Amino acid sequence: MKILVTGGAGFIGSAVVRHIIANTDDSVVNVDKLTYAGNLESLQSIEQDSRYVFEHVDICDRDELDRVFCEHRPDAVMHLAAESHVDRSISGPAEFIQTNIMGTYILLEAARAYWTGLDEHGKSAFRFHHISTDEVYGDLEGPDDLFTETTPYQPSSPYSASKASSDHLVRAWARTYGLPTLITNCSNNYGPFHFPEKLIPLVILNALEGKPLPIYGKGDQIRDWLFVEDHARALYTVVTQGQVGETYNIGGHNEKQNIEVVRTVCALLDELRSDSEFVPHFDLVTYVTDRPGHDLRYAIDASKIQRALGWVPEETFESGIRKTVQWYLENAEWVAHVKSGSYQQWIDKNYNARAGEQ
Repeated sequence: MKILVTGGAGFIGSAVVRHIIANTDDSVVNVDKLTYAGNLESLQSIEQDSRYVFEHVDICDRDELDRVFCEHRPDAVMHLAAESHVDRSISGPAEFIQTNIMGTYILLEAARAYWTGLDEHGKSAFRFHHISTDEVYGDLEGPDDLFTETTPYQPSSPYSASKASSDHLVRAWARTYGLPTLITNCSNNYGPFHFPEKLIPLVILNALEGKPLPIYGKGDQIRDWLFVEDHARALYTVVTQGQVGETYNIGGHNEKQNIEVVRTVCALLDELRSDSEFVPHFDLVTYVTDRPGHDLRYAIDASKIQRALGWVPEETFESGIRKTVQWYLENAEWVAHVKSGSYQQWIDKNYNARAGEQ
């Protein structure tokens, strides 16, 4: 197969691209705008492979998308390109509406035009796989409740609302136009190459520098943590084996309170950097005002993808978080390159300043 991956220079997208090139005979066309979170250094291990092509294209640019489809003739689309940081969506929702809603619409239309022109075999084989999030469901009330594929949507943030909208667009294009689509909704990802605005890499890197570790509220928010390489395997399984028209929830079976996650990361840093002047690193924790509309608990029922497609996560949280911390310790150059001036200004404005005031 030739798979067109949007957002392939991002955290999850790059994991998908690396997985496909390293573990299959398929080829990849990586379409990425290279916003602040897109990083081609995450793809250095496969960038010279003859089965990999990069296209510097914005999914909101219909003319360029038409050119990419015409030139590369993909057999499937895996749509991961998205603005994805909740805090950024609260302070500036416009980009999320533009990329996540309008971008998905424009990509759907380009894919539909391409798909319509295929012969009957090509039409029946084509797949449009939309990758979404469990945040579209809102949060869970009961301690034993789980998100299923039929849980009603109740998004809480501009980010999750924009992703919910894109999910609805994909289903409408399937129902109205017959476009062969699949949707997956995943839990919180973590692992190597994660942009340092998210909780786990932020804690690792701040702790190494002796900076405050900002924790929203009491840190009692619960998330289901999914190792990114497990997620990449799941996504490839869905696009190649999933049933058209279906939705699959992908979770890591690892529910943890945020404060537990931070405590685990700090304990690993105490072990792996025992000579640091900041041991114990957990003493750097600083509690900051909770963000507006913060969901308390997410948890996914991933039994459908296990039952239908045989996928289960290989990493426990304990094994995955150790691999993650070790990766950041061993890849200081990647970290240094990704931490641009604009990123640092954003972190200072949104995290460090508030953490320092507490």
